[in-house]
Amino acid sequence: MIYSKMPVLFVGHGSPMNAIEDTPFSEKWIELGKEIGKPRAILAISAHYARDENLVNNSQNPQQIFDMYGFPKELYAIHYAPKGDPLLANKVSRLIAGRQDPTFGIDHGIWSVLRWMYLKADVPVVTMAVNVGLKPEEMFAIGKKLAPLRNEGVLIFGTGNIVHNLSLVDWNMERGYPWAVRFQKRMNQAVQKKDYGSILQYQKDPDSTKAFTTIEHFAPLPYISGTLEPTDGVEIFNDEETLGSISMTGYLFKSRLEN
Repeated sequence: MIYSKMPVLFVGHGSPMNAIEDTPFSEKWIELGKEIGKPRAILAISAHYARDENLVNNSQNPQQIFDMYGFPKELYAIHYAPKGDPLLANKVSRLIAGRQDPTFGIDHGIWSVLRWMYLKADVPVVTMAVNVGLKPEEMFAIGKKLAPLRNEGVLIFGTGNIVHNLSLVDWNMERGYPWAVRFQKRMNQAVQKKDYGSILQYQKDPDSTKAFTTIEHFAPLPYISGTLEPTDGVEIFNDEETLGSISMTGYLFKSRLEN
């Protein structure tokens, strides 16, 4: 399919092992690459690029970052090195009144997913920091400024996890704690209804204090939400909780006007 307006994507990336394991999660990411098609470029808003200011990576050749420790050597052998897009980075930095930063590359929250979606690494990737110094409402406002990029063939791609509490991970659990399931279900309902108030004021949810203790993995969702339009529908995918306190849920937003 060729979209006149690019879809918007939020992916729950989960464990780095998803980069090398053939799982239902990675199989869905392959399907998404086929469904969306090849964008002109990808703007990746990553939980692992968490800073206290608005930053955009403007490197022509962003480095692949192995920001995880103690995993099998096969994981560190993965090579995924798409080009950057300095012109797009310059435009994004102007849109969000941010600073260009060539030092941060493509972290595992990005490449562990994109290596399945675009195996050839032939789509330029620009990474944008999650500004943890902002309120969710301010992140949403930045998303609105980014929305016009959808008309320019840019896939806006948020990567994080709606539920992400490593302090409560249980390696023996296949599914999630009841509170994790409840929180994810309510966020799904808010996304489906475009109830941005419930997303931006997530603290009002009784299970939010367990869902995450720091905002960076949730933060891509407020940014992404700001890029949406009333005509956008949503497909919820990989809607599972794992290891007790991590959710893999993702959202594909695309205009209902597309055939």
